[in-house]
Parts: sequence; C-alpha cells; structure tokens
Amino acid sequence: MAKKLFDFQDGEQLEIPVLIKSADVRIAKNGKKFIAFTFEDESGQITGKYWNASEPDIERFQTGKVVHLKGKRERYQGNPQIKIYQLKLVDAAEQDAAAYVPHAPEKKATMQDELQSYVFEITNADWSRVVRTLLKKNGAKFFEAPAAKTNHHAFEGGLAYHTLSILKMAKSVSDQYPQLNRSLLYAGAILHDMGKVIELTGPISTTYSLAGNLIGHIVLIDEEIVLACQELKIDIYSENMLLLRHVVLAHHGLLEYGSPERPKIMEAEVLHDLDDMDASITMMSTALQHTDAGEYTERLFAMDGRTFYRPHDKPQSHDE
Repeated sequence: MAKKLFDFQDGEQLEIPVLIKSADVRIAKNGKKFIAFTFEDESGQITGKYWNASEPDIERFQTGKVVHLKGKRERYQGNPQIKIYQLKLVDAAEQDAAAYVPHAPEKKATMQDELQSYVFEITNADWSRVVRTLLKKNGAKFFEAPAAKTNHHAFEGGLAYHTLSILKMAKSVSDQYPQLNRSLLYAGAILHDMGKVIELTGPISTTYSLAGNLIGHIVLIDEEIVLACQELKIDIYSENMLLLRHVVLAHHGLLEYGSPERPKIMEAEVLHDLDDMDASITMMSTALQHTDAGEYTERLFAMDGRTFYRPHDKPQSHDE
C-alpha cells in the first residue's frame, strides 16, 4: 500500500501525490515571494513553504490542484512540516481532488438514518417542522460538508458526524438529567452548525465563502430559521422560537467567540458544553494519532497553543 503524508517520520524523505488544500502567496524578509502551502491526503494535513516562487509557480500551484510532492518531513517550532525539494502537477487525467480528501468514519447513508432517528424524537411541533424544513433544504450539502476549515472535523461528512456526536451525548445527558428539554436540545444540536453549508465552500480545499467571512455561520443559520418560520407561518417571536434561536445563537458560549448572546437557559449551556467537548476531543485525538508514544503533539492553535502528551500504551495483564 502506498504511503500517505502521515506515514512518514521526521527526517524521512517522501515522494507522493497530494492535494493542495491552500496556497497563500506571501513576501519573505528578502522581498521575494513564497507560497505557504497546506498539503492534504486521506491521512491528514501538513504545511510546507515553497521559497522564491516565480509568477509561473504561483499560477501553476493553486488551491485544489493535485501535485507530485518531493521533499523531507521536518519539524519547526514543534509542528511537522515538509521541506519542499520539488513540486510538479500530476497529469490532467489524475487530477481527482476528491481522492485526497479525508472522509467521516461513517457512511453517508448510515449518518442520514441515525440523524432521522433523533428528528423523530423532537416532539415540539414548531421545532420539528423547522428542523425538517432546513434538513430538506440543506441535506445534500449537510452530509458532505466539513465542520471546519482546519480545526475539527475538517473532512468530508465532518459536519454531520460532529452533529451526530453531539446528539449521542445529548441523549445521555438528557437521560441523566430529565429536567432538560430533550426536544429543544436535539433541535438545537441539529441546527447549531448548519450555517456552515453556507459559510464554507465544501470538503475540497475548504475555504470561507464571502457570506462566511462577512456574516458567519451563527447569524447565517439564524436567518435560515427565520426564513423557515415565515414559510411555515410560525411566529419567530413566540417563546418556542425564541428558545430555539437562543440555543443556536449562544452555542459558542462567549461573545468573543462569536455568539451574540451567552447561554441563558440550561439547554443552551449544555449544547455549548457538548459542542466544545466534541470539538476538543476530536482535535486532540487527531493530533495524538500523528504523535509517537512518549512524545507531545504539535501545538494546537484552537486550544490556546497547548501540546498534549501521548502516554505509552500499557496492556493490562490477565490478573488486573
């Protein structure tokens, strides 16, 4: 089996096809242009810098292109990167970007069935109608979209997979604390990140759309909820809809993280906590998968630049 990006260790040379996930043209201290790349294949993403880039290089090596990468894996300031020796576009017949994009661990059909089982448990008629309407409108993109550009669940199907992870935890929490409104928590979980189908461009070479940059997914999905209510003749200022909109609007927890309101009901606080936990565990797990036992991960920007230690696996004896 051909080796992937993260099959190589520090100091190893590599010569493999990869997808250019992003290609940012920058100016070095000497005044010359270079390209800051993020390369990707099914094993993950890694960066590399292409120094002294010419205008033809900039035109040739653009986001979304598949290239043959020759170089060496190194480590800079604790993070892995590729020292680039040579880049060459693969033949046009082999320019299949989708083949280099990581996928959710579950199949699309499985996730669709799982999600429907939670929709059936939303017993509040207004919330159920809004959720069904927006799933019908955005379903095709929802089950293909990543949940983020780089930080967590940044793979095809990542948005649906992240949503289902939260729903599974929400079920356990609702079982443990029956005072929570299960229907509200489920509806909020399904809708909370759905605005990312508008905010992000898709799983291949993911970037932010104009609406994503200027408005953001939290406000975008609130707008979608309002439009759905108007279509369904539901009062957007009824308590039912104000509660659902608040749960969605407050799910980032803090104003400085993009929420226009902090959580003011239990379900909003719980959704924020579950969302944050699932994102954090996924970021740590992804980094630890690419880290040897006894070593620390690369610095995780979205987790305050911290590194995490991977313990040596200790198999249990039969006596334990």
